[in-house]
Parts: sequence; structure tokens; C-alpha cells
Amino acid sequence: MTAIDNTALGRLEKEGRLLNAVLKGATTKPGRFGFRGDIALKFQAQVADEKRPPDYSIEQVLAVAQEGESTIPVLAGYLHSFAYLSDVTEVLDGALSPDGTYFMFCNNIDLLAKYRTKVGAIPFYVLPCDESTVWKEMMDLLGVNKDDIKKLTAPGKLDYLLDAARTIDASYDEITYEEGLKRMGPVKNRNENRPV
Repeated sequence: MTAIDNTALGRLEKEGRLLNAVLKGATTKPGRFGFRGDIALKFQAQVADEKRPPDYSIEQVLAVAQEGESTIPVLAGYLHSFAYLSDVTEVLDGALSPDGTYFMFCNNIDLLAKYRTKVGAIPFYVLPCDESTVWKEMMDLLGVNKDDIKKLTAPGKLDYLLDAARTIDASYDEITYEEGLKRMGPVKNRNENRPV
């Protein structure tokens, strides 16, 4: 049985950052641990022993980590603001690799924009996400058909999708993180236009 402690996700688990998990366990590949949920980036101040939700997180995370390896090879997630990308590299410092494949779908970038950027030595594909899910966006991006994976278990689907993600060859424009900050739009209110 693959234990989270022996993977790059272990530290995040100890710090209480892995939240709202729909999958947190061994996948169909030997020694591989999968996670689908949120990774808290900034915690709210806690009063006494009350548990508060984080200020912001990487949401809808899809990630796998190999037992005995110190870095996460592939990860996809949603950020409410492109600016949080620097927090991602800070919080996941040491768990991300310059050779990794990382996708961040952002709420406040142009809906037609797709680019690559680096924060430090860590590369990211930055894509727009509006009214959709990271899972669906990744399926579309990688050309994975629902029929390809419908017979697989939840861990098997994650393996299939993230193995496909490792092979992506997207030649999007490369911009600096600072340039991305200048280009990003205002953060949209998620609760706008929702019925009360």
C-alpha cells in the first residue's frame, strides 16, 4: 500500500494543506499516490481551536506523486488569481521540479490566452478557466475522450489523464511572471449572478 508520508505530498498532508479530497490514496500504478482536492496556500488566522477555511487555495487539484521521490511530476489546478502563482512555488517549495509538468487554470486571465511562464526555475502552463472544471479542461486540452476512460476506476482515470499530461507538447508563448501580472484582469466575483 502506497503511503502518502513517503511521497512529495507527505509534507503538505502534515501541514494540513490537503483539503476537500475526492481522492487521496494509492492509484493503479505501483508506488504511486494520487490526490484530487484542494491545496491550501494561505491560512486564515485561527482563534482558539476553531477551524477556518483557507484564505485561498489551489482548487480542483489533480496530482500524482511517486513513493520515494521528493517532487510531484505532474499537477493541474485552478487559481482564482494568476498572482497566486508565486504562493504556489513558495508553499510547494521543494515539491515542484524544473522537469515537472504543471498546469494552472486562472480565473483572471484573458479567455483566449494560453502561455507558459516560470516562477524561479518552475515551469507552468497557464490557461483560462471560466465556468468549467479543471478535470473537464484537462480532458479537452489532452484530447481524452470520456469513452477512453469510462471503464476505469477513479484512481485509474487520474493515472490515465496525468500520464497523458506528461506527454503534452504545447508551444504556447512564453512570458515572465511579471508580464503575466501586468496582463491579468481583475478577479471576478464567483458569487455574482448566482441566485440567493
